[in-house]
Amino acid sequence: MRRGRGPLLRALVPPVWRTLPWRAAAVAGTGGLLLAGSTRLPERVPDADAGWAVLRLVALLGALAFGFLLDDPARHTTAATPVGRAVRAGLRAGLALPVAAAWWTAALFLVPGPARPPAGPVTLEAAAMATTALALATTVIRCTDATRPGRATAVRLALAALAVALVPDRWGLLNLPGDPWWTGTQQRWASALVLTALLVGAGTPEPLRRWSPGRRPLAGRPGRTSPAR
Repeated sequence: MRRGRGPLLRALVPPVWRTLPWRAAAVAGTGGLLLAGSTRLPERVPDADAGWAVLRLVALLGALAFGFLLDDPARHTTAATPVGRAVRAGLRAGLALPVAAAWWTAALFLVPGPARPPAGPVTLEAAAMATTALALATTVIRCTDATRPGRATAVRLALAALAVALVPDRWGLLNLPGDPWWTGTQQRWASALVLTALLVGAGTPEPLRRWSPGRRPLAGRPGRTSPAR
């Protein structure tokens, strides 16, 4: 059975590639690269604080695009394939990740060296934003029959970003190197990355049974009402 899965996955690659949300990715990706490149326009090179602000916004745009990753108009058709939802979602992520990595690398190098934040910490934040978007989209897919969770995910992610901006610095996620709470900020980003990745992993497989209010008990099960004689 496992030997037969390889050809099946290879056969799924072209249709999955075609159904990836390229329009959302193109809009967010182009906007992110233009935003990163705008740091080279002023005659005076921006400082490091400006570089952090710009790349955080770029990362948010990338996360918004990731929120559309699970959009699949043919979701209920592909559910009949021999592979489970976890494999299909993993295939979509596997195809998108190299593109996202190349895009993020380009955005980093578009920011001038003096204004460019350290790659490790800012990439940690970008990864946490992306997994948060995936966790939100996964929750929509698991709990509803929606085929396009991207728009709802984008709204929720934007609201979450607004909430983060309002959190006091002591417990916030937007501190900068040199701030008193910088170490705690990075720890919170790492925790967010791990937690949302676990949520994605737990929420991706199909539930054994989706409960809905008002569902009638199955025949022969306790709680069945016997017909009147």
